[in-house]
Amino acid sequence: MNFITPIQPTPTPAGMKLALLKYNGGGDWYANPTSLTNLARFCNQNLGTGLDAEYATVEVGSPELFNFPFIHMTGHGNVVFSDMEAQNLRQYLIAGGFLHIDDNYGMDPFVRVAMKKVFPELEFTELPFNHEIYRQKYTFASGLPKIHEHDGKPARGYGLIWQGRLISFYSHECDLGDGWEDPDVHNDPPEVRAQALRMGANLVQYAFQQ
Repeated sequence: MNFITPIQPTPTPAGMKLALLKYNGGGDWYANPTSLTNLARFCNQNLGTGLDAEYATVEVGSPELFNFPFIHMTGHGNVVFSDMEAQNLRQYLIAGGFLHIDDNYGMDPFVRVAMKKVFPELEFTELPFNHEIYRQKYTFASGLPKIHEHDGKPARGYGLIWQGRLISFYSHECDLGDGWEDPDVHNDPPEVRAQALRMGANLVQYAFQQ
């Protein structure tokens, strides 16, 4: 796979992009259009990365998937993977890729079914607060920050573990991607938005070190 070297101590090659996953089923995979751009800029400023602020869009079944160490997936609704797409995503993740799934409120029942098609032998498990994904550049001693209320439930972070490696992180009841967007989109308080970006930077750092 054409993956980059770890963030620390070596910076990312100039021009490396974060990627947004385009999927079928009718869900709005294109939600939060400014989020990855802002996350890339935050990582460049605070992690020393050399990310291109313009993110890539990649389809689940495309061989281009393998060019990106960090794939972000979001939306509010239905998610459907064909057999070929599920196999391609499985191969990408086993080969060293990382998928961040961010439920933007409403995709939970659909994305769980879709990911079960990718890894029928795995279950999403809630990660403990001492997991290293919460202890990268920034420490989150209580796990995921709560960005938007939704149903008023606590934010929860789940993972798919393949042979001891976290290959997919699923943020639920959290809305990290909303917190990455331009400030005037959701009018989140500055500290809430900062917490979202810090947690996003942790995800990027973790993914690039794998």
